Amino acid sequence: MNALLPARAPAFTPPPGACDCHMHIYGPAETYPPAPASPFPPVAGGDIAAYLKVRATLGLTRAVVVQPSVYGFDNRATLDAMAILGEDARGVAVVPPDVSDAELERLTGLGIRGIRFFMIGGGALGWEDLETLAAKTAAFGWHVQMQMDGRLLHEEAGRLARLPGRLVIDHNGKFLEPVGLDHPGFKALQRLLDSGRTYVKTSGVYETSRVGAPGYDDVAALARALIAHAPERCLFATNWPHPSKPGNPPDDAALVDLFRDWCGSEALAAKIMTDNAAALYGFPAVPPEQERLP
Repeated sequence: MNALLPARAPAFTPPPGACDCHMHIYGPAETYPPAPASPFPPVAGGDIAAYLKVRATLGLTRAVVVQPSVYGFDNRATLDAMAILGEDARGVAVVPPDVSDAELERLTGLGIRGIRFFMIGGGALGWEDLETLAAKTAAFGWHVQMQMDGRLLHEEAGRLARLPGRLVIDHNGKFLEPVGLDHPGFKALQRLLDSGRTYVKTSGVYETSRVGAPGYDDVAALARALIAHAPERCLFATNWPHPSKPGNPPDDAALVDLFRDWCGSEALAAKIMTDNAAALYGFPAVPPEQERLP
């Protein structure tokens, strides 16, 4: 049995068009070989066939496939998964600093809408690449997706605020040690949200929590505060197949229900899952299934 498959549906039923704004897809090494310098292994069982089952069980409709660091600049696993998901998919890629406009145009046509910077060790791009690639990709409507230690956000906030286009911060700021709401890095994150060009994914609470399940209360406090502060700039995501916890993945159904709880109402949870994702990733405002109804 694949431990990455949820055993039950969540109590909260997501609305049509609900988007999982951060998940990864892996595949066999003979088809998608890891980048030689990557310190990360592929996640066994984290393939597109398994994700389709996850999506159905959780009641999700749309997905943003995020390029795993293990594959470096080889985006084929991400693009192949997006092709299978079809019109309900968008993607976030990793491209080299010398990427051509022709390649960016090709990727945009395939549904890529952002470039990923993974600054916690093992990413293919570094801080020295940020401004160059932000400018190149913003010309094609891409955003910068940033994962870094949130404890340093106040030191980089000015730089991030000056980037062209939009900015997406991963996992509630990804504070590698849980912090309080008065931490300067968290305050900087809130100020970035206030700019109107920054979004944050209220995901991955299990990755850095010290109190753990069921509520992950130390990190969940940040998610609650972000949703209360700027609900129109928050996103829902599973972070499946949980690459930091492959041997002990969290309960995906429980994570959906926690998100609904943080929102305080089903109406707000639905809006974040649908409208916010549609605005950022360019999905139709009405789910395709509804558009086809007579």
